[in-house]
Amino acid sequence: MEQQMSNHPMARNATTIEKKGDRELVVTRTFDASPSLVFKAWSDADLFRRWWVPKGAPMVLSGCEMDVRTGGTYRLEFRMGDQSMAFHGKYLDVVPGERIVWTNEEEDDGAVTTVTFEDRDGKTLLIFHEVYPTAAALDEAMQGSAAGLPQQLDQLDELLPAIGG
Repeated sequence: MEQQMSNHPMARNATTIEKKGDRELVVTRTFDASPSLVFKAWSDADLFRRWWVPKGAPMVLSGCEMDVRTGGTYRLEFRMGDQSMAFHGKYLDVVPGERIVWTNEEEDDGAVTTVTFEDRDGKTLLIFHEVYPTAAALDEAMQGSAAGLPQQLDQLDELLPAIGG
């Protein structure tokens, strides 16, 4: 199953979401920016805060701690009204400008996420790949967190010119 999606009317590049097998999700998007700049937006907490939560979502990113290096950890805390939820894990592999691999440890058997940044003549092909422990976990993500990725990546696309010059 493959979908091309973009929620932003001025988006230059579409986001493609593909379910591969029973447990894998692959999302791709091309950005008109260098891999090092796109990597920076994924690895700098102040920049990450500016694009990660879809506009209009009923939540805010109230806490964002990211030590983006192999062996580092992260913790994202979201607030919805008077409730909060946190997501956390560790970075298994980080190669600046090329790749970030992290665990999602809010559950015993969370997904493992790999984001790669491929240079395509000065642009970046971003590949967001998640492997879920079960088919049910992937189906749940397709209805939840994965559904917001096109808008999140549209927001990243809007931010890149402002931070890259």
